[in-house]
Amino acid sequence: MEIDVVTIFPGFFDASLGFGVLGRAVENGLVKVRAHDLRDYADGEYKGVDDYPFGGGVGMVMKPEPFFRCVEAIETEYGRGHRVYLTPQGRPLTQGRVQELAGLSRLIILCGRYKGVDERVRLGLVDEEISVGDFVLSGGEAAALALIDSIARLQQGALGDEDSAATDSFTTGLLDHPHYTRPQEFLGMRVPDVLLSGDHAAIEKWRREQALERTKRLRPDLLFREEENETT
Repeated sequence: MEIDVVTIFPGFFDASLGFGVLGRAVENGLVKVRAHDLRDYADGEYKGVDDYPFGGGVGMVMKPEPFFRCVEAIETEYGRGHRVYLTPQGRPLTQGRVQELAGLSRLIILCGRYKGVDERVRLGLVDEEISVGDFVLSGGEAAALALIDSIARLQQGALGDEDSAATDSFTTGLLDHPHYTRPQEFLGMRVPDVLLSGDHAAIEKWRREQALERTKRLRPDLLFREEENETT
């Protein structure tokens, strides 16, 4: 999969793509990430990418021209990609949507800053707006890295155990169940006996019950969402 990122801080990604599962996916050619400096497509001696908003108000707005020029240059060289703008106003990112995006061959991620981008970028350039949560970051770079990581780990061969991703939180509609490893007892806390029993049916039943209990306690909205899906 090829991912192009439009950003004013390309070095942010250079420093982050060499670690863990994401690093292995990049090294093995499962994911190719190219970060493009938006300032290379800006006008003027100072390559400014932002300006004051029409109508007044605080903050600065990112100009449309650099985004259009950068995306045009990317697609001229590499072909059309699915264009994603990361914004708190976007559709909440879910594991289901990550799985869908992971199946694409090309993705272009637009990273905003300041008060966001000129509305004409959203209207004329963006295919999809995504939010990684109900909070505000200083820019889209951290969100883009989260999206890239979540996509990279789903590429064929990225994980040591291909079945691992199938049991992640959200994949089944529930949070993940508790996990234990050695030692059997630590600071007075013991591994549940069922996990030591060798009874695989009992273990799977326990894990399902624990996942359901944890989801009810920590994320009951997930259960409500599942019920809504079943009735529609």
